[in-house]
Amino acid sequence: MSNRNLLILIILTVAQVLNYSCNSKGKELPEHPFSYLDVPFEQEYAVKYPFESEVEAFKVNADRNGVIEALCNDGIYRPYAGAFLYPGKMQKTQVYWTLNDKQLKDEVLYRGQFVYLDDQAVLSNAWAGSLYGRHGLKQANLVTGGADFNFLVAQGRQLRLINGDNVSWELEAEHPILAMRYAPEQHRFYLISEGAIYSLDEKSGKLDQLYKGEGLSSFAIGAEGKQLVIGTRSGYFTLDLTDLAVSKMHSDLPWPAITCVENIQGNLWFGSEKGAFTLKEDASFNYYYGERWLLGERVLDICSGKDGEVLLLTDQGLSKLVFKKQTLYDKAMYYEDQVRNRHIRFGFNASLGNMEKGNVESGRLKDSDNDGLWTAMYLGGQAFRYAVTKSKDALQNVQESLDAMERLYRINPVEGFPSRSFNRSGYEKHLADPERWQRSAHPEWDWKATTSSDEAIGHVFAFGVIAEVVDDGAIKAQAVRLLDALMQHIVDHDFYLVDYDGKPTLWGKWNPEYVNGFPPMVGDRKLNSSNIIGMLQTAYHFTGKEPYKEKAFELMEEHGYFDNLMVPMERIGNAGEESGEWAEMLSEAWNHSDDEMYFLGYWGLYRYAFNDSLKSHYAETIKNHWQAERPEKDGLWNIFTAMVSPDDYDQIEALWYLKEYPLDLINWTMNNSHRKDIELLGPNFREQSTKTVLPPDELKIRRHNANRFSLDGGDGGKSENSAGDIWLLPYWMGRYLGVISAPQSSAN
Repeated sequence: MSNRNLLILIILTVAQVLNYSCNSKGKELPEHPFSYLDVPFEQEYAVKYPFESEVEAFKVNADRNGVIEALCNDGIYRPYAGAFLYPGKMQKTQVYWTLNDKQLKDEVLYRGQFVYLDDQAVLSNAWAGSLYGRHGLKQANLVTGGADFNFLVAQGRQLRLINGDNVSWELEAEHPILAMRYAPEQHRFYLISEGAIYSLDEKSGKLDQLYKGEGLSSFAIGAEGKQLVIGTRSGYFTLDLTDLAVSKMHSDLPWPAITCVENIQGNLWFGSEKGAFTLKEDASFNYYYGERWLLGERVLDICSGKDGEVLLLTDQGLSKLVFKKQTLYDKAMYYEDQVRNRHIRFGFNASLGNMEKGNVESGRLKDSDNDGLWTAMYLGGQAFRYAVTKSKDALQNVQESLDAMERLYRINPVEGFPSRSFNRSGYEKHLADPERWQRSAHPEWDWKATTSSDEAIGHVFAFGVIAEVVDDGAIKAQAVRLLDALMQHIVDHDFYLVDYDGKPTLWGKWNPEYVNGFPPMVGDRKLNSSNIIGMLQTAYHFTGKEPYKEKAFELMEEHGYFDNLMVPMERIGNAGEESGEWAEMLSEAWNHSDDEMYFLGYWGLYRYAFNDSLKSHYAETIKNHWQAERPEKDGLWNIFTAMVSPDDYDQIEALWYLKEYPLDLINWTMNNSHRKDIELLGPNFREQSTKTVLPPDELKIRRHNANRFSLDGGDGGKSENSAGDIWLLPYWMGRYLGVISAPQSSAN
């Protein structure tokens, strides 16, 4: 750990302890000195309200009561219904139906109330409807409020300040006005045209030009009215109102074509032709773009809503960003419900597919080649949850999913061989894929063959975790029995998974002839060596059968598996043509599925090491792998590393992953390759596209076996992933390892 990172971690820990001492209400401190204290943080999600017909939208505002209105070319729309994951709609309002007879051109918020501009007057339904000031400008298109019910009205270049029916003064600007705002501290209006910025004295009507340029589009008044933040077609800049100093143009934005700017409680928000973003304290941005966050692309207006909400208006509808305080535990409980409500298929942890653009009620539970793997990861998380909380629900979840795993072994005729999956018979796709789908002895069921090493290492991980941490004797015995059956099959078949046809499956191979047939730089040589040693150690630890231990040492000492698994990650790379076609194909680029297999295998490799010397070496190779993975900031890899070195595992990044992962796990289409605020890298073996990985909520949903640097992707909302393997496993493992505390207070 660098001195800088150590200092950050110490500061974070001290701050958490101080925070805890104020909020713990007498609870004991977590056992581990570097444990993260789970206090509420801010989690955002979007509620969407699409327009159901074509309209031209202009403005959005929310009044003091939280009522939301969007001004459109044919009247005023309000959001109807709508909740997280369940979109409402924008509906033309009939509340004040007489407004529909008026040609409304603008709408602003004044003293928390809606104020409208039409071709006759400035008017409102607030203040008993008494506000009605005739402005006399037939083509008026902008209005903003000043002091004491003064309203500035613009029609192109013409400007009038009215109070009631009285015109205080009028003047003409050099160019048509695009936007106007009032600074109460200075009793001044600020205005922009496409080529200039003006200051306008409210009392005298004196108009001063502060800046001349081009391409201006929008602006906001900064904190305390001391500067203007001006959006342009190529970025934004600031204008200091004390000395008129102009900052540099900020173009390194998610998208520089700015359409609107808003200061919301001291935070700068920008709308653009490709989404919205807000400036963070570290000068980076939170970016809200793509189907997870927005309806459409071009943001027309931004405003603050009720209870800290932010409203984003596009030509397709309204997105309401909700910012909710919750602990990691609160988030875990939301995800627990998500999994149980729509992601359990025969006890498997499954994805929801065939959805109608984000409609979770229209989806279908899908079988997968990796049903055993995804379920094993969910099982591990539930076992850790039970060990930490003694939750009866968690224990029942373990039992149900373990039963599904056991049936993978019983539904096919091969002793100790786990099927990939099973399903009821008769599906056309089963019959169309005879290599994988086989008939079982029962006419109601089919099972999927060709099981790979991914499933095997997942099974061993889950069975080992259950045997270690679950104190239910029957469940523990069931897990050990399945572990023994799988490993006996592998040992009996000379370290192969042998399928129904008597042949090894394509990937279920740990035999020395296969493994050592690859040169050292091919990842499969290191991976398969690491996995099988961890698998044999796990089997020996829980069964006590000496052949498992003997075979492990035979592989390490006579076939070089110890040396294989200790190969540093920096040596893994392209094998070249001379190594053979298969080796060349397997080493074309970094394999992120391999990362998942490595880390799942590290549980048994490290925790059940035969002796302390081996354990020390295993820790070394795990840390070496983690060093290579650090740029991805994957929460699971970091938490696994905490098993080895709880004082040095990128705690901040692990928490960042857990907090930034979106509540919405629908596979919306998300794009980022257009962004101007990211530093792109050239082609490389790890396929790392950017210098810094983007937050999970700005990317497509992906499991741990995918490249977190992929910038674009998704399926348009046709599927939803389960949180069971993606999020719940690292969280509950962190709780079990003591590096994440129990919730210190609840936000609910």
